[in-house]
Amino acid sequence: MADLLWDDVKCFFDPDLMGSLPDVRVPDVSVEDWQTVLDLVVEKGWKCQYSEGERVLPAPRAEAVLSRPADAECPDLRVWPAADVLAIFRFHANDEVDFDVDLRELQGQERLDVFCGFLREIGRRLGKPVLMDPEGDSGHPVLGFDVGADRVVLLADPQVR
Repeated sequence: MADLLWDDVKCFFDPDLMGSLPDVRVPDVSVEDWQTVLDLVVEKGWKCQYSEGERVLPAPRAEAVLSRPADAECPDLRVWPAADVLAIFRFHANDEVDFDVDLRELQGQERLDVFCGFLREIGRRLGKPVLMDPEGDSGHPVLGFDVGADRVVLLADPQVR
């Protein structure tokens, strides 16, 4: 059974309402949790690409990437949990795993299921919630992986249009 049904949540995947790149985050993490996410990407065999600016490099250990100088360019890790579904991890902070997804790639039940599966994998591995906020509105999650429920759940009421 699907975690969420497209007809119930499609307003949260409307780029005009949510912004095209909502913020997805795992709060209250450690450098070890970041490494766990990097290890999960490799273990699952998800296609990925690590880069610093324009340079594509092998993915380093989380400790190395998170200890870069404050004025260094922020690296990113592009992860494709499925063809045409991209998550871009940003290494902004040691205490929060954060990544962007493009809502234009997450239209319909099949893509929603891929996205929920991706959040579930990360949340289960870390034992922590994975939250999606509207673009630029961090701290107001609309949906996310709930550890206790072991599934992705709504955290806000859908907008009626």
